[in-house]
Amino acid sequence: MTKGTAFPKVKVHPWRMCPSGEHWVVTHPLHIPPSTKNPAGSVTTRHEHCARNPSGKDQLYADEIQEIDKRHFSDLKNKPCPLTLGFKNGAEFDDIIAGWTQYWNEVLNPDQFLDPSLVKALIASESSFDPMILANKKDSNSARGLMQITNDTRKILADERGELKDHYVTVTKKELNDPNLNICAGIRWLFQKRLLAAARLGRAATWVEAAEEYKGDLGGLLKKNEKSKKDVSPFLDHLEKLQKCSD
Repeated sequence: MTKGTAFPKVKVHPWRMCPSGEHWVVTHPLHIPPSTKNPAGSVTTRHEHCARNPSGKDQLYADEIQEIDKRHFSDLKNKPCPLTLGFKNGAEFDDIIAGWTQYWNEVLNPDQFLDPSLVKALIASESSFDPMILANKKDSNSARGLMQITNDTRKILADERGELKDHYVTVTKKELNDPNLNICAGIRWLFQKRLLAAARLGRAATWVEAAEEYKGDLGGLLKKNEKSKKDVSPFLDHLEKLQKCSD
């Protein structure tokens, strides 16, 4: 390559709208402030485009998360077991689970790929597939949505100076009630929890151990705490049923 020639930018994932280090912005009104030539100001249309991330790192925002779902998730083959597990909405989110499991597997490339049925079992145990659930109705910052993401976790997922090193997800607290946004963020957090579980264990963690860390029970399980065993048992029961279906 000729000296001084820049390498072409590549996408973080083929489903993404923009090259690495940029994020997608939807078409929106653009307000032009008043000026000498145009004292009243004006409004024009700013068409969809890619905008640079100041940090140069990867950021997923709500608009692109929704667009990826709309364009790619309905035709995927590697979906979780279609059992409802006895819940009203038990099979409603299978496409989204499959899509974001595949996306994060391919972006983060773990030594062992995450199984979408494990994600479904985790959702069943966290929220019973109710996207509007709030763990503490008196506290708007408490865990919410399908994967029960707290406001503190939401902030960590977007914080480019925090514990995540790359591949951030930025959504609002209210947007966590959207199934697609919640599952995208929740699976990203599950990957981080696998790293934290490995640090706790002093070895590579399994995805079941990652889910137990996600639920806040892994430490208790290691100490043979009966409450932790009871808390994690619904997840394990759901997972067993889904894995039998997958087999």
